[in-house]
Amino acid sequence: MPVISTRPCPADARTALEQAGLAPAWARLYAARGVTHPEQIAHRLPQLLPPAGLLHVERAAALLADAIRDNKRLLIVADYDADGATACAVGVRGLTMLGARVEYLVPNRLEHGYGLTPDIVRLAAEPPFGDKRRPDLLVTVDNGIAAVDGVAAANALGIPVLVTDHHLPGDALPDAACIVNPNQPGCGFASKNLAGVGVMFYVLLALRAELRQRGMYANRPEPDLRSLLDLVALGTVADVVRLDANNRILVEQGLARMRAGKASAGINALFRAAARDPARATVFDLGFMLGPRLNAAGRIDDMALGIECLLADDPAAAQQLAQRLDELNRARRDVEAGMLEEALAILATFNPDDSHSLTAYQPDWHVGVIGILASRLKDKFHRPTVVFASSDGGELKGSGRSIPGLHLRDALDLIDKRHPGLIVKFGGHAMAAGLSLPAGRHAEFSAAFEAVVRELIDPADLEGRIETDGELEPAEHRYELAVELDHAVWGQGFPAPLFTATFDVTAQRVVGEKHLKLRLARAGEQFEAMHFFHPDPLPQRIRAVYALMPNAFNGQCSLQLKLQYWEPAEK
Repeated sequence: MPVISTRPCPADARTALEQAGLAPAWARLYAARGVTHPEQIAHRLPQLLPPAGLLHVERAAALLADAIRDNKRLLIVADYDADGATACAVGVRGLTMLGARVEYLVPNRLEHGYGLTPDIVRLAAEPPFGDKRRPDLLVTVDNGIAAVDGVAAANALGIPVLVTDHHLPGDALPDAACIVNPNQPGCGFASKNLAGVGVMFYVLLALRAELRQRGMYANRPEPDLRSLLDLVALGTVADVVRLDANNRILVEQGLARMRAGKASAGINALFRAAARDPARATVFDLGFMLGPRLNAAGRIDDMALGIECLLADDPAAAQQLAQRLDELNRARRDVEAGMLEEALAILATFNPDDSHSLTAYQPDWHVGVIGILASRLKDKFHRPTVVFASSDGGELKGSGRSIPGLHLRDALDLIDKRHPGLIVKFGGHAMAAGLSLPAGRHAEFSAAFEAVVRELIDPADLEGRIETDGELEPAEHRYELAVELDHAVWGQGFPAPLFTATFDVTAQRVVGEKHLKLRLARAGEQFEAMHFFHPDPLPQRIRAVYALMPNAFNGQCSLQLKLQYWEPAEK
């Protein structure tokens, strides 16, 4: 049973925010998330960290400016997830706006694997990409920091590579013409949490400044790169990077454009396909409605479909592509449901109390969906989880998800150093990572993973924890506050508010066959509530963890409590 705790809220920060004019509820929420001054939540574009702080960004800008001047052909090599797709679209749109000749190539997950590999370099240099002449410059987005062999292959063909990435580097950096990555050694950029799309956006800001310095805009207006912020916001949220102050600005500004009717045709089409209203765009929409539909292309089919949707300027064409993405997402959900059922059957005897980690393997699981399955199993068992499937090349492809307290990439790095040859390749972040194993070595990896996790993790972190913002006063349960919370920027490292209280359950019924609709009572007040995807009845008295949710139904607006967790309470 998870432990419910209240997030610490420094009294001095809370008081300072109240004195600065914030309502008590907001002062409390923001102070508990490290905010000490209203400027930190203003989320204005002038507050963005300047590009100059990114190591080598001026060199990247000069490289691209020279390519534009010389009419050279640029080829973007993208990753096949939502971050990679949005980064590619930002790169293509932005570079075109700034005068470049640019095309893109995205590897197919099942055919090519991840990133700038030697095979992708050869593909880039051959028809149809190299039919007229090979690219003059390769630009990676959301990948490349680990592409030592791929960059070497490009260099052997005389094609320089500009790497833009945000993943953690390995022991060796590729011999690229330029690397822009806030996480590379020697980079002092204050935000290490930029997504791949954020890095590409910063490169474009630096490029525009370089072109300005060269007199490009002496007699014509500068391209407005703010038009790309809807894409930047989507990729940043979908990649679940930490929403530090800088990332929150990017997301808030992107949401503002969506709500103002200034989103691209592709973004608007994705909203329509998800039956959501861009005028009311929220972080939830980006992370749970648009992001999965975009990701479905890379998981099930070809991410080029998603990129084409984001690049479409014709609303009708964009809608057709968005509908196809919606269909792929439905197929992905079906595949995922089947894999989860199989995994739970395999793990029927698994006892989390006996293990610090979890691995699962089925040869025929879909390689594009194992990351989602790892996430589902991690959530259910609260253990660092790695799921494997067999690839066409004979290797085992793995995708891992972690829990707070274990840096997954560091764990894989330690395994790689202790067991040379066990891991063919790996990469990722603290909470998510990918890897490959030689065929037949799943059991060996499982043992090594368990040993390393036991060494690195604090046993207390294996206890499920739900951190809340404590109790709300009955008067604070307002529809207006729910709307405000819904529209604010929350995410990884800046969690959406959750509250806890003890309620009497005065009425409950199943709706839509799988949801529980409730009426809860507390301190003489009655509250409507929903427990989504949990149709089983609740006891008469519960301690609940919940969020405030605005509900609009049949033209009526009201407050609902959205239950996230409950446990029996004493009568």
